[in-house]
Amino acid sequence: MELLFAVLGGLLVGAVAHVVLPWRASRGVLVGPVVGGVASAVLWEALTWAGWPYDGGWIWVAALVGAAVAAAVVAWVLGSRRRAADDAYYERVRANGA
Repeated sequence: MELLFAVLGGLLVGAVAHVVLPWRASRGVLVGPVVGGVASAVLWEALTWAGWPYDGGWIWVAALVGAAVAAAVVAWVLGSRRRAADDAYYERVRANGA
């Protein structure tokens, strides 16, 4: 049951990362929440296998902060790369006279 709550928390922090970071229109709406949810689930499972207790506070902090960092990094990289690709495409089209 705790895994479900951890994944829901990861989805929420991923959605917040999508809204807060720039280039929101350059990436999909579900990219941040999906990355946050998956990262939270993977971190939660890895930490439970490592012996961290379910009712401990540090497992929650690690899973949710790790999910937030993963979602923010992916959103930032995808957004900036998409913006650079769009600018390069615009310059290429403008140079060819279209």
